[in-house]
Amino acid sequence: MGHGNRLTGLDPTRLRRWLLLFFLALLIPSGVLIRQSYSQLKWEAFHQYRLQAEALSARIDDRLRRLVNSEENRRFSDYAFLVVSGDPGAGFLQRSALSNYPVDSSVPGVIGYFQVDDTGRFSTPLLPAEPEQATRYGIATDEVNRRLALHERLQQILGENRLVRSNGSGRDRTPSGKEVEQTPGEPSPGVPAVGLSDSGSGSAMEAERADQPQAAFDRLTEKFSKRQQAQAPAATAQLGRVEDLKLDRRFESRLAGEQVVAPAEEQQRGAQRSVRKERGVLPVPAPVVDADQAVRPPASQAGVRIHTFESELDPFEFSLLDSGHLVLFRKVWRDGRRLVQGLLIERQPFLQATVADLFRESALSGMSELTLAYRGDLFSTFRGKNAQGYYSRAEELSGALLYRNRLAAPLSEMELIYSIRQLPAGPGGRLVLWVAATLLLVLCGGFYLLYRLGLRQIELARQQQDFVSAISHELKTPLTSIRMYGEMLREGWASEEKKRSYYDYIHDESERLTRLINNVLQLARMTRNGLVLECRPAGVTELLDGIRSKIASAVERAGFELRLQVDEAAAGAVVKIDSDSFSQIMINLVDNALKFSRGAAIRRIDITAALERDNRLVFTVRDYGPGVPRDQMKKIFRLFYRSENEPTRETIGTGIGLALVSQLATAMGGRVEVINQRPGAAFRVIFPVCASP
Repeated sequence: MGHGNRLTGLDPTRLRRWLLLFFLALLIPSGVLIRQSYSQLKWEAFHQYRLQAEALSARIDDRLRRLVNSEENRRFSDYAFLVVSGDPGAGFLQRSALSNYPVDSSVPGVIGYFQVDDTGRFSTPLLPAEPEQATRYGIATDEVNRRLALHERLQQILGENRLVRSNGSGRDRTPSGKEVEQTPGEPSPGVPAVGLSDSGSGSAMEAERADQPQAAFDRLTEKFSKRQQAQAPAATAQLGRVEDLKLDRRFESRLAGEQVVAPAEEQQRGAQRSVRKERGVLPVPAPVVDADQAVRPPASQAGVRIHTFESELDPFEFSLLDSGHLVLFRKVWRDGRRLVQGLLIERQPFLQATVADLFRESALSGMSELTLAYRGDLFSTFRGKNAQGYYSRAEELSGALLYRNRLAAPLSEMELIYSIRQLPAGPGGRLVLWVAATLLLVLCGGFYLLYRLGLRQIELARQQQDFVSAISHELKTPLTSIRMYGEMLREGWASEEKKRSYYDYIHDESERLTRLINNVLQLARMTRNGLVLECRPAGVTELLDGIRSKIASAVERAGFELRLQVDEAAAGAVVKIDSDSFSQIMINLVDNALKFSRGAAIRRIDITAALERDNRLVFTVRDYGPGVPRDQMKKIFRLFYRSENEPTRETIGTGIGLALVSQLATAMGGRVEVINQRPGAAFRVIFPVCASP
């Protein structure tokens, strides 16, 4: 009883609050544990992808270093059109390897090679010192024109970046006599050397260049101040600055002890690049030779002077020009004079072959992006395999910062930045997510089931409390009346006329108490699963005759008329039921009809038996009262359910009669249902027929 009192004091709102508190008490620690597990898996995945990024950066760096080393190994004399092969005293004159056309180089995207002397004169190994003699070295006229065009292109690109004096407009003739464009005041395209002057600029900077023609190359490798970086041309900062990147640095910040610049080994390799000395020879001047043939006899016998010299070659330096081209150049010291030798490179083919191809071949391209920065400016981005579109500004780059690394010298101003848009946690992460989803589903399902169970228990406790109150009322009222009328009869206070009514009242109340006690006992047996029904074949007429004898007097004393009607088709039908249970069903239905139709205009109870299709026998008990509300048609067959609150109820009853009707009908293979009539309600008890006429 104490447990029931605790339940009745717990309303649905308080139940929800307690269950929610219990739900959160389980969910929060579980969520924290799952989050920590998932974060740890993502942290491990970050380490794995970071190692892949480091390995990829090392591959890119190694490839670029090998390309630079191949250019480092070129001799000073390779930048001339003719070179001496073999021993200087008995060698042969031949064309330089850099004089081939189209330009043949291991560096992807090379436009061409160039040389600028200390007077600012520009030359390329594509043409001899006297271009009109090019045809005498086995070069066709059409090819000479193409070489001149490439010569002018190299000169123009360097001129646009203020490294040499660029061509203007005008016309001149090539060695073959064809007219080509020529800039006024500039040498003809046939002259491969041009000096820097201050004409056309009018600025102090140009005047300075006239005094120091190679100073522009020195400024290419100067360290930029923040102000100069902010004023960098758009060609070198297409996407913005590295500081503008809105990347998540949580994982990177946990690696505070690791370097984010070039490793010490790479820095040491860069530091090992030093000035190289070599001995070289050049013909002065170079003789004319037949096509694709070296000159014999030896140069000393051919009347060609050979100049032997010693030169110092500085390591190559790298820069990104304002025009977007790349330049790789070195300073060479010869006979106290400084020359600049180098090569111009198209940026896109160079980066595609050295960076993009390696990136897209790696597993990283499936989930990350690679951005290149030069001196803090973002100038190129390579997206993953499945990415679409392109970026136009740094703010569009999102995700987590995976790895940053500077390349080795001379490309140390270039930085590789790996970002990962969505860091996968791998198979272990999917398992954790499945466990989390399952746990959440179990918790939510358990919360819902416990809530429903709690509501049912609260309702059951309330109904049981109402039942105790109702049964007390149902027992106390008739017992008090029976005692009162019994005392009056015992003491002789009743007249002969009233004795009959007193006896009838005592009899009716005794019958009602008997029905109540039978219902309670039946309920107790069904609750203990001790109900044993003996179902036997019985005829419809026999059943209804038995019912008439049990309920007729009670109906008449209540002031109602009882009508029994059996269809012809149903008169001979036989059903297999328990007679006592069937009688209890019909008595409960009639008792329920009498209680709820006391104020009806038509005071009649109809009991009918009809044989319907599918060989079903239907017993109907109909009253002419108010009927059953639609929202309670299923609820009235629940145990202890009453359509009225206990303190305000106007009818008598315990709330177990209709529940017993439903359970007994089901136990005998039938069912019960209610249908509203106009007026009243009809309770239909349906049984299968085992034999019919």
